[in-house]
Amino acid sequence: MKGMISVISIGPGSNDWIPPAVLHSLEQADILVGYRTYLDLIKDFRPDIPREYSGMRQETERVEQAIRLALSGRHVAVISGGDAGIYGMAGLVIEKVSRSGHDAEIEVTVLPGISALNAAASLLGAPLMNDFAVISLSDYLTPLDTILDRVSAAAQAGFVLCLYNPRSSVRSVPYERTLEILNQFLPPDTPVGIVKDAFRPAQAVSCVRLAELPDQEIRMNCILIVGNAETRILNGRMVTPRGYTEGKAGSWG
Repeated sequence: MKGMISVISIGPGSNDWIPPAVLHSLEQADILVGYRTYLDLIKDFRPDIPREYSGMRQETERVEQAIRLALSGRHVAVISGGDAGIYGMAGLVIEKVSRSGHDAEIEVTVLPGISALNAAASLLGAPLMNDFAVISLSDYLTPLDTILDRVSAAAQAGFVLCLYNPRSSVRSVPYERTLEILNQFLPPDTPVGIVKDAFRPAQAVSCVRLAELPDQEIRMNCILIVGNAETRILNGRMVTPRGYTEGKAGSWG
């Protein structure tokens, strides 16, 4: 019997934000495979279904196990936080199935979800109303020089910047170097939105000036959205105007 791998996007963390189509696919799955933190977020959903947990940086092993299970004819749900196609598991699953030579024996489906950038932007207001760039500051898979080149190019081009994985307990250099670049090309009063644990119990949302960012506690569970020359604060909400109305940009009033 042909096996199936559904790459499941569970959104920012609250079951309220899991799309109905994703819930339906979860209902059909025989087994869930995923990073422990993400599986714990849906622990109350079908608690009877078998789960295979793995830790951070075990993505390859996780997908290889999913392939083995699918080859036995099972419907395997590979769980990914946010949207599986944005820094998630979708690409790795497709690559590994293709390279395994079992394309004809395993059907792969990718189900979309609410990404961390969507969740963070909604809590801040409307900072992504115009062109923006998304960059992960993790240098685990991407060389630091490449990351910094991208940050520099995006800042100079006037993009709003959405920064993933800004800083960890053992990895601070990419974040510190990024701050240096932002301060080189952006005014000190540029609005920066900080969203921690979007739509989870420990959620915290704030907006500061770029000059104040070094004083903030920034960790891996934060998403940073750095405004551009048009971004302003309106009644406490961060907005990058699309151009529908006229007004002075960059104001904190």
